[in-house]
Amino acid sequence: MRILHILDHSLPLHSGYTFRTLAILRQQRALGWQTMQLTGAKQGPAEAPQQLVDGWHFYRTPSGTQWWTRLPVLRQVAVIVGLALRLRQLARQLRPDILHAHSPALNAIAAINAGRALGIPVVYEVRAFWEDAAADHGSSPPGGLRYRLTRALENHALRRADAVTTICEGLRRELCARGVPAHKITVIPNAVDAAAFHATPEPALAHSLGLAGHPVIGFIGSFYAYEGLALLLRAMPRMLAAQPALRLLLAGGGPQEADLIALAAQLGIGGAVVFAGRVPHAQVAAYYQLVDICVYPRLAMRLTELVTPLKPLEAMAQGRLVVASDVGGHRELIEHGKTGMLFRAGDAEALVQAVLTLLLAPASWPALRRQARAFVDTQRNWGASVGRYAPVYARLAAPKGELP
Repeated sequence: MRILHILDHSLPLHSGYTFRTLAILRQQRALGWQTMQLTGAKQGPAEAPQQLVDGWHFYRTPSGTQWWTRLPVLRQVAVIVGLALRLRQLARQLRPDILHAHSPALNAIAAINAGRALGIPVVYEVRAFWEDAAADHGSSPPGGLRYRLTRALENHALRRADAVTTICEGLRRELCARGVPAHKITVIPNAVDAAAFHATPEPALAHSLGLAGHPVIGFIGSFYAYEGLALLLRAMPRMLAAQPALRLLLAGGGPQEADLIALAAQLGIGGAVVFAGRVPHAQVAAYYQLVDICVYPRLAMRLTELVTPLKPLEAMAQGRLVVASDVGGHRELIEHGKTGMLFRAGDAEALVQAVLTLLLAPASWPALRRQARAFVDTQRNWGASVGRYAPVYARLAAPKGELP
């Protein structure tokens, strides 16, 4: 089986999108499939048509150089046109059995155009609805022209793709509500490679960050507004009143970083909050070992209600306790009182109570950790998740009139 993956971006850029992609590619190759990888112009300027990064070979698409490619809307058209041309060229050369386009819809439209011309079936993988992501990031107002155009493009791609995959039940339900037939959709859930998360505590790292000897709650990830980290900071004074030795570790970066640092100073809790900055991926496991309770205070909105994050699964694989808001994406991953603790989204006092309840009941920790790790090992491992592609690919690649 030869699969050509069409991606928004890849290494050397680091993101949850990139890490999911790499996990899929590794597991597909372990299954004996041959994968090829192409990124669109949104990857950034391409110095060469091909690039080798950390042992992974990527084909690149050059950015448009015409003046109109910098205009709103036309810029997106240029991405589709340029990617479709590059994809046709590569597909004739590489002769894939499947074109597997990953969000956003720009990639799907390009793949569908090339696939129709060359007779190659197309799988469209929906990782999020990008109009909702743009609205929640603040870059596009909900219901505005750009929002409606993106949604229309998404629906067009969903209708024309030969098969649709998505990452969680929340998105599957939304796809069905948009009119995509249920039999056309397969859920390939986010997962982790639990074996990759074995790390031993590093006392020197804890000392260097001022965390040694303290109970530590933490968040490791990107600092976007929807993650609710401002709510977590506002809950800290109440938690410190009950647990003065408590420390909060925030490792990562993003658009909210400066605002969060300023908020911590304004609240007078700077001495109890450690901003560790962005952490190299190879060191993430060591930072998890510093944290007793990982806190995910995502705010309630369409993006967080529909999409399951990857980070809580990483925390569970690391044997960390998990406290998370009760948005839909978290409820798919966490069973309250069994694999973690849920609290009412947006409610700082509920967050405080959930964290303090755990801190004051250390006898409950071993069972929570054991049950969370069992959930990851049995239900959210990449082998089981990526194996779900097999019947999808087999059905599409089978000769007409022959059942796989």
